[in-house]
Amino acid sequence: MAAMKVFAARLAGLVVLGPDGESIGRLRDIVISIRYDRQQPRVLGILVELPTRKRIFVPMLRVQAVDPGAVTLTTGTISVRRFEQRPGELLAVAQILDSTVRVADPELPQLAEADVVVVDLGIEQGRTRDWVVSRVAVRERRRLGVGFGRRGAVHVVDWAQVRGLTQTELNLPGQDVTQLLGQFEGMRPADVAHMLRELPHKRRIEVASAFDDERLADVVQELPENDQVELLEQLGVERAADLLEAMDPDDAADLLGELPAGEAESLLALMDPEDSEPVRRLLEHAPYTAGGLMTPDAVVLTASTTVAEALARIRDPELTPALASMAFVVRPPTATPTGRYLGCVHFQQLLREPPANLVGGIVDTDLVQLRPDAPLTAVTRYFATYNLVCGPVVDAENHLLGAVTVDDVLDHLLPEDWREQDEDQHDVHGLPVVEGTGGRA
Repeated sequence: MAAMKVFAARLAGLVVLGPDGESIGRLRDIVISIRYDRQQPRVLGILVELPTRKRIFVPMLRVQAVDPGAVTLTTGTISVRRFEQRPGELLAVAQILDSTVRVADPELPQLAEADVVVVDLGIEQGRTRDWVVSRVAVRERRRLGVGFGRRGAVHVVDWAQVRGLTQTELNLPGQDVTQLLGQFEGMRPADVAHMLRELPHKRRIEVASAFDDERLADVVQELPENDQVELLEQLGVERAADLLEAMDPDDAADLLGELPAGEAESLLALMDPEDSEPVRRLLEHAPYTAGGLMTPDAVVLTASTTVAEALARIRDPELTPALASMAFVVRPPTATPTGRYLGCVHFQQLLREPPANLVGGIVDTDLVQLRPDAPLTAVTRYFATYNLVCGPVVDAENHLLGAVTVDDVLDHLLPEDWREQDEDQHDVHGLPVVEGTGGRA
């Protein structure tokens, strides 16, 4: 064994390799079992995220080496059954780190009767090859007026000297989420949403509550609808209204459409009218129509806009690639519903024109528009026929109402539970795979 003693938080994110050096996935957490007799908890195995984002359990007996850059397994024969946490099991990073505990260590009298925070768990392999949690790294909380702006000192103590890490105590609300938020930094919202769904319910709510409104909105938009509704109900009405304001209007409308009419109206009433008005307009359309699928936040220009100005609008990092693929030209006003719709300008066309030219001279007036009552099947055929990823929705009076993008169409074409369905069982990078418990009796 290349390393006999390691810290759990330092393992999170490491590549997991097969015996021949082939990459299987990344280590996301460590599964442990806390004993009621206060003996050192057993380390049952590691939680590995495959390239498909599915998380599987690998027993610690199949870990051959733990190196600074990777964890190597003894065999390539693994179970690809999705990990499901069992009673008595805890996730080291997701559930134990950031817990508030007490330490009874005669050598650290300054910690007596003081609340400290768990920042890491030391695990080691014994002579029997079993792994246990032997040490706990804790950080002192900052004291008012002392060391302001500095983090508290870290101490490593034996497991037996720590109080507050029972199943009951870990289920109490109010646990910090610093370590988990650190894991999510720089990740795409869809990947954060996937990881959020894998957390126990208590931790999921604590993490969601810690996100700012903009970040939470991006993540919630990537969750299945039933998870969105559950999370919204847990946040409380004031925070829920703030979240809806930060969401894209079409996603907010979809979410409110899942709620009873009375609850949806109460939340709309708490929202800023500037944010609630476009959502109300979207809710007037049937869900599986162009009007129900569209977003009012398209790139809308007047004919006197220069090509340079149009490209600057399209460079907005808040725009999705689909929305940035096309700009729509109208007579004022440019806020939806706009003045008379004149046509569209494709992003590629803008790239071919001199920056000083006006978009009015390159408007595509031939592209067919979608009507707000067009059913999903018609919208799907529209995208396939014209090879588009974005299309205009125009009413009978020739006002631009918004735009439909291909990602919204796919969301409605796929089964409602597509985010929750398991991938087909398959060979991971050519390795033999087996079904079963993965060593968890």
